[in-house]
Amino acid sequence: MANLNIPLSVLNLAPVREGGDKKQAIDDLVDLAQATEDMGYERYWIAEHHNTPTLVSSATSLLIKHTLEHTSSIRVGSGGVMLPNHSPLIVAEQFGTMATLYPDRLDLGLGRAPGTDQLTASAIRRSNHDAVHDFPSDIKDLLQYFGPDSQQGYVKAHPGVGTDIPLYILGSSTDSARLAANLGLPYAFAAHFAPHQMDAAIDLYRRNFQPSAYLDEPYMMVCLNVIAAETDDEAQFQKTTLDQFFLNVVRGTSNPLSPPNNDVLSHFRDAEWQMIQNMSKQSLIGSPESIKQQLTDFQERYDIDELMAITYMYDRDKQKQSYQILKDVVDGKI
Repeated sequence: MANLNIPLSVLNLAPVREGGDKKQAIDDLVDLAQATEDMGYERYWIAEHHNTPTLVSSATSLLIKHTLEHTSSIRVGSGGVMLPNHSPLIVAEQFGTMATLYPDRLDLGLGRAPGTDQLTASAIRRSNHDAVHDFPSDIKDLLQYFGPDSQQGYVKAHPGVGTDIPLYILGSSTDSARLAANLGLPYAFAAHFAPHQMDAAIDLYRRNFQPSAYLDEPYMMVCLNVIAAETDDEAQFQKTTLDQFFLNVVRGTSNPLSPPNNDVLSHFRDAEWQMIQNMSKQSLIGSPESIKQQLTDFQERYDIDELMAITYMYDRDKQKQSYQILKDVVDGKI
């Protein structure tokens, strides 16, 4: 029997909605955090992106601090901090400061990609050094900075030492799965936009996991697109917002999060539509009963430890309703 009683979490890229502005996008970010906290969600992660005018999540740590300030119990973190863009010491100092202000409420999810194009990545780092290859050693530095004083070297993160902020490896490939397994850290797979290697990554992570001081056994999280509504037809209609969002990725455009509109689908070229379908093929979309069946099927196959949901919906109330439906399914109310 599939285990549906698993922790639920939220990923948010802080998109700007059509007709709104960047301040409204930040307000929406906090409003959704407060709503999902009230629903009983486990954690709320914010993703780092740069040079994208319709996403306002570039200064990720500032948004995490802002969200912590306006919530009281939900864990808040990064989904993730793109570590090649940052000095591990600065990350440790920033997150150590937040952990001092908000004890036991902070997560640090770490990604290997820059979260932007190469030209912007060069502007962020301002060096020719390819920091992507330093990802494993940078993670080890962070684990040390957050560890006890007895394990520190000359350079320490103040505050940060002894905060033991939990680290999560994020990824969409078997490389990240292998790294998480070798380090004995929890692993979060980005199936919401790059599902192709999910099966292989989950299997590799579980088979190769090495128990560590941080984790006794593998902890597998998967992020999925979730669009739940009162009926299957309504959910498919709402999905057209997600389709338009992914069209930005395919075409390299930067349109704001758009209202649902079935008519726009006729303007997609066949190749574009196929790419969008491939990106979103691991999704939970439908009525409460359909979401329950889809999640049951997913869990029978993968038996993950935690589901992280990202829900691109234009209507804020319908977005919250979608998260509530998912929570009700997991809580056995549907």
